[in-house]
Amino acid sequence: MGIEPLIRMANQIASQFTHHPPEQAAGEVANHLKSFWAPPMRVELTAYVDDGGVGVDPVVLMALDRLRTPAQS
Repeated sequence: MGIEPLIRMANQIASQFTHHPPEQAAGEVANHLKSFWAPPMRVELTAYVDDGGVGVDPVVLMALDRLRTPAQS
């Protein structure tokens, strides 16, 4: 797909939750990415961020961190 569309889509998702506090918005974005994005899409965006990629909304960055960390029970 290419990274630019992934960044744009992820940032658009984050923009839908700006009325929430950042931590809550990150949870909503993480849920969306997990539910509706194919794993390769998440992997590609995560790899881009890990390589120092720019232009990704801070809420998306927090969401990706949540997806990396297993849920605490």
